[in-house]
Amino acid sequence: MAIQEVLVPDIGSFKDVEIIEVLVNVGDTIAVEDSLITIESDKSSMEIPSPVAGVIKELKVKVGDRISEGSLVVMMEVVGETPHPNPSPSRGEGLEEVPAPQPVAAPPVAPVLSPSPLEGEGLGVRGSSSKLDFSKAYATPSVRKFARELGADLNKVTGSGRKGRITQEDVKAYIKDVMSMGGVPGKSANSGNTLGVAPMPDIDFSQWGAIETVPLSRINKLTGEFLHRNWVHIPHVTQFDQADITDLEAFRKQLNEENAKSGMKITPLVFIMKAVVAGLKAYPRFNSSLDAKGENLIRKSYYNVGVAVDTPDGLVVPVFRDVDKKSIMQLSEELKEMSAKARDKKLKPADMQGGCFSISSLGGIGGTKFTPIVNAPEVAILGVSKSDIQPIWNGKEFAPRLMLPLSLSYDHRVIDGADGARFTTYLAKMLGDIRRLLV
Repeated sequence: MAIQEVLVPDIGSFKDVEIIEVLVNVGDTIAVEDSLITIESDKSSMEIPSPVAGVIKELKVKVGDRISEGSLVVMMEVVGETPHPNPSPSRGEGLEEVPAPQPVAAPPVAPVLSPSPLEGEGLGVRGSSSKLDFSKAYATPSVRKFARELGADLNKVTGSGRKGRITQEDVKAYIKDVMSMGGVPGKSANSGNTLGVAPMPDIDFSQWGAIETVPLSRINKLTGEFLHRNWVHIPHVTQFDQADITDLEAFRKQLNEENAKSGMKITPLVFIMKAVVAGLKAYPRFNSSLDAKGENLIRKSYYNVGVAVDTPDGLVVPVFRDVDKKSIMQLSEELKEMSAKARDKKLKPADMQGGCFSISSLGGIGGTKFTPIVNAPEVAILGVSKSDIQPIWNGKEFAPRLMLPLSLSYDHRVIDGADGARFTTYLAKMLGDIRRLLV
């Protein structure tokens, strides 16, 4: 067996181009037409195939090197008969010149951070120090780039192209299949292993100082898996707005004074619940759900509102049924009872099912804005922050008004931006003049 130099063949207009990927390692057994490296110019990418079969004995290039026709790539121990020593790359099976891929809609992928820039750890894209190893994947540079952008592991994708070549459609099908299972088979939804993304690294934090390991509560675990699934599956958009609740707050305080002896305490939340129901009636798409296949919209004729309750063990969302049929006083009493049940761990599964829309109110804690995660199978959720006095122009002068920040997150597959803005504007109008809730 002879040791042979493998050179860059005639690559046309490619001169002094950068190597963006080395697809082989020393010791690899290579067949004729197997790709050795990937080069990229400012217009396109190209793979350089091997003209001979054999075993890689020595690499003469690395990522970042620049090469031209005749540059030495590898030293190979040749086996069997060899074709022309360095044939020109063709547009056939072994080599393809591929223009930059067209933009395609892709599901959001959470980034995976590596604790240290070690080669081969975590998930990276070209230019980073860590990347998935696609050296054995039979795919063109454009498909490799497409897979990296989506975080898909080509080593797990089955090719449907000629001689098993992986196409963009194969990558899309793989991602769809993984997402339909909620992540990589055998992994929990919160393990960071959706879409073939490498798992989060296991770090020994004690190497930097004293630590304490505190197990997550069951509610924390369930909530984490649920929210992670929703974040991956639902394309979120958040619309921010604010409502003038000066008059509402004055009326609320008056009601509390009138009912002081009975112990009834009315919170702004019950008014927000009633305003939300008015919004659901005005914009029915917000009171709907997608079916499991995402092909049909299921519109609801009932109005059940979930309200997130903060408990020592984590967040729970009891559902208040038929809010449209209940008075402010009834909702206030029910809110008091359900909140107590939540804190005392007495909520039943049925108490947290059947919601149409959710509200997450942080007004009692603080903050100005946040992006709540949609509580699937619902299509929208309202976040409420702390109200504060602001100078608002009334046409003649700046007047102090109590303004309530609103954050509406919604499923962009069902609701577009225009309707999102209309919904928050409608809520602000209802909360700004609660008499409208009677109309």
